Amino acid sequence: MNPAQSSEPQAISLEEQLVGVNAKTGLYPGARSWSGGRFRVLGKGPLESYCYHVMSRTCGGEVFLDDVEKEALRRVIWRMAEFSGIKVLTYCLMGNHFHLLTEVPQRQTWLQRFEGPDGEAKLLSHLSILYSRTYVGLLRDELADLRSRGMAVLAGQRLDAMKKRFCDLSLFVKEIKERFSRWFNKRRGRRGTLWMDRFKSVLVEGKGEPLRTMAAYIDLNPVRAGLVKDPKDYRWCGYAEALGGSRRAQRGLCKALSKPVDSWKREGAAAAYRCLLHAEGREVKDAQNENVVTRGVTAESARAVLAEKGKLSSAELVQLRVRYFTDGLVLGSKEFVEGIFEAQRELFGPKRKKGARRMTESDAPFYTLRQLRLKPLG
Repeated sequence: MNPAQSSEPQAISLEEQLVGVNAKTGLYPGARSWSGGRFRVLGKGPLESYCYHVMSRTCGGEVFLDDVEKEALRRVIWRMAEFSGIKVLTYCLMGNHFHLLTEVPQRQTWLQRFEGPDGEAKLLSHLSILYSRTYVGLLRDELADLRSRGMAVLAGQRLDAMKKRFCDLSLFVKEIKERFSRWFNKRRGRRGTLWMDRFKSVLVEGKGEPLRTMAAYIDLNPVRAGLVKDPKDYRWCGYAEALGGSRRAQRGLCKALSKPVDSWKREGAAAAYRCLLHAEGREVKDAQNENVVTRGVTAESARAVLAEKGKLSSAELVQLRVRYFTDGLVLGSKEFVEGIFEAQRELFGPKRKKGARRMTESDAPFYTLRQLRLKPLG
């Protein structure tokens, strides 16, 4: 049968389903008002940054996200974090709610990167994370026009309005929810509010046991919900993303553990956090030790992890990178992959000099032709 005449539905790739979620903002979108009555405590003291646990639920908890939608939300979160200057230490995206552990720096300190003679150019370049080239170009022209007409004060106010969007927890969460809602509603063909009320937040001491415990609580959500037996097996949490090789997820958890940002593997932060998860996340049984009262990591699993001091075997590390086996294009030794690349160099752009990409953070001696570092899990 001619494939064109087949009545079988054609498989749609993940990237095709996610079309639009990475779209950049166009010309001067109107901002909606943001109000609400939820009481929250914000860090306004002398510290350089403050950490918060943020949680938000869909309307009535009745709208559930599928796997593609969780992936879309994950991308929106990371993108907004990069734009806003807020760090995501870890996260967990569940079916009808999400958790974020964030670090919010003091705005004035963070804005120092945009000071000096080239500060404005750096600011406009930074805006390109979220806004289209057309938008940034028109903003640049507007600033030049205002100054040419002797309205430098108005130009400064225009830039100040942009700067107020940085390092603001409420605006950060608001934009995540609004941007994702627009994409979600278009995908589902629905209208109306997706999220229930304002988000909840808890101010957390930004170091030591409080921060570690909160990170573990967030990454253990899928275990307590009975979705997986081990948090490493739940794709949409910071711990699994860190094990998959994401540097930004690893840096976030190192901060939560009060470890140097590059210590995930070299100094054993990964193993320490795995031990913490299995110690904190043990299931609770009744007085007769028969029925599970609170779901969590089984005692047997916790003992095994602690006995191995939190280390994962090479086989487990490879399993966490399963997408390489379907999306890596070529898999093999470094020499094999380089040979394939050289033979078909014309398929790649002129900037591509080498073909082999090592499987991120893996002890296995495998190389692939496609690097999947930022989204390695399948």
